[in-house]
Amino acid sequence: MADFYQTGIITTLHRLGELRLELLEAELIAFATSRPLTLIIPSLAAEMDGPALGGIVRELRGVPYLHRILIGLDAATRTDFARARKFFGVLPQPVDILWRDGDRIQALNRELETAGIFTGTPGKGRIVWMALGCVLADPACRTVAVHDADIVSYRRDLLARLCYPVMNPSLGYEYAKGYYARLTDRLYGRVARLFVTPLLRTLLKIVGYHPLLVFLDSFRYPLAGEFAMDEDLARVMRVSCDWGLEISLLAEVHRNIATRRVCEVDIADAYEHKHKSLEIDWPGSGLFKMAVDIAKSLFCTLAQEGIEISEGFFRSVRAAYLRMGQDQVRRYADDAAINHLQFDRHAEGTAVEIFAKAIELAAKDVYEDPLGEPTMPQWARVASVLPHFLDELREAVAADNR
Repeated sequence: MADFYQTGIITTLHRLGELRLELLEAELIAFATSRPLTLIIPSLAAEMDGPALGGIVRELRGVPYLHRILIGLDAATRTDFARARKFFGVLPQPVDILWRDGDRIQALNRELETAGIFTGTPGKGRIVWMALGCVLADPACRTVAVHDADIVSYRRDLLARLCYPVMNPSLGYEYAKGYYARLTDRLYGRVARLFVTPLLRTLLKIVGYHPLLVFLDSFRYPLAGEFAMDEDLARVMRVSCDWGLEISLLAEVHRNIATRRVCEVDIADAYEHKHKSLEIDWPGSGLFKMAVDIAKSLFCTLAQEGIEISEGFFRSVRAAYLRMGQDQVRRYADDAAINHLQFDRHAEGTAVEIFAKAIELAAKDVYEDPLGEPTMPQWARVASVLPHFLDELREAVAADNR
């Protein structure tokens, strides 16, 4: 059983006692009449050959309250798209596939670029942004949920718990972030455990109290790819292209809605998905690239918040982070020991040192360009520039799926 302690400034909705999925889903069916839910699953074509996506589809077949499922299909050929239509065609709910590489969507991208609208670089953020546009083009949808396509341990109660706080009108939440324990016979989630949390606390130590940093540090798993939100919030969210997506989305949430409208919810007893390598020799991929992107996103956001950054600031951050990260390694070693989990203290310490190098690389880029990489704009802005674009997007997706 999870604890029931409320930490930080956002509400935590715990997983307490026996799961009563039938009661939860019965309420969601009732809520769905006034707050129809669309589920977005961003997916590479290669995920259809992975160990997770088939199991997700099997679980979703039994979900009774979904208005629509939208598959954001990226890095897909025409053959991949045809295969995806069969792969997801077994679902009983209405399903649309947003084929990012298809001719119709590419033509719409060119229309956006001609209008001076940034459409992103390859990555999860780009397909999530376009999928949010598809949801906003559906006048019936009021709630949107997003989860990854690589969850090996997926069960349908994950979705029910994720969307419940936003779909229940009595609770009043506009954004819900999922969290869970990343463990099997050992602890996973190194980027969250050993990088993001100690970096946020390092920044709080150096910068002092700052509402955004306190907000971000209140989440138990800020890098979770699972979230649900109100359709009105989706309309005003800017989206990052790179691995800074989750952190930048939380910064947008903080900017746009009151903290009391935000919660985190325990969505799984066990959560298992694919694991990435941490190799500094391959700076363009894996967890090192993720750490660089996250650090850049944090530093750029602080600069935009009016925090003065300098070479001395970044040197202090790197040195203080190393100490903070090493303290975290000791804590997790003790936690693993009492639970008889495998724990490689040397590997964890090495990870902290590699993450410190990621901070150094990110700092260099941000110091030279504090604005950082552009984000994809709010869909409210797109609609003001191209009033009929969302209708064109809806028609393009429908035409691809006929």
